[in-house]
Amino acid sequence: MSMPAIDLKKYPIQFITHQTTRFSYYQSAELALKGGVRWIQLRMKEVPKEEVKKEAKRIKELCGTYDALFFIDDYVDIALETKAHGVHLGLHDMQINEARKIAGKELLIGATANTFDHIVMHAKAGADYIGLGPLRFTETKKQLSPVLGVNGVKAIVKQCKENNIFLPIYLIGGIQINDIIAIKQTGVDGIAVSSAILLSENPLETTGKFLDGLNPY
Repeated sequence: MSMPAIDLKKYPIQFITHQTTRFSYYQSAELALKGGVRWIQLRMKEVPKEEVKKEAKRIKELCGTYDALFFIDDYVDIALETKAHGVHLGLHDMQINEARKIAGKELLIGATANTFDHIVMHAKAGADYIGLGPLRFTETKKQLSPVLGVNGVKAIVKQCKENNIFLPIYLIGGIQINDIIAIKQTGVDGIAVSSAILLSENPLETTGKFLDGLNPY
């Protein structure tokens, strides 16, 4: 069995779940979906695997009611078991080519990158999209790679085009609403957000502002 063709470029914003004092992982996904986001990534670091699996099943069902994409961070096996659309692998997670051997064509595979060389490596290994970042400092990630800034992102995207690498690239890391205009000029295909929505006073309103800013991309 293989994944039906999905054009990720139709999804300019990916929401990464996060647990805060106000919201659980499930509630964070629900908020983003209610706000209009149609691509959710379940990210649960330092949590027992059984708990991740349990939450994955619930959020996959939730995404189904919104006709949204559902990806799982790190766990290829849970992504397959819950029939997720894809898996996202960080620089310290399973290798992309190894994940591809396990998943075949059943999952889309996203890969984190901090440099152009990372993107070349991931492209060769069979990744379907790149999560490039961080744009700036973020507390959501423990092992943070060097901050790229807008100019750093622009330079990497330019290198990709010059080397005929056309994987969709999604910018991540500390992105705020007022970054959208500058981000759209870098050449990336979209963004991944978490804290900017969850820590705002009105998460639904903030989600709407992100979508309005990215549409049309």
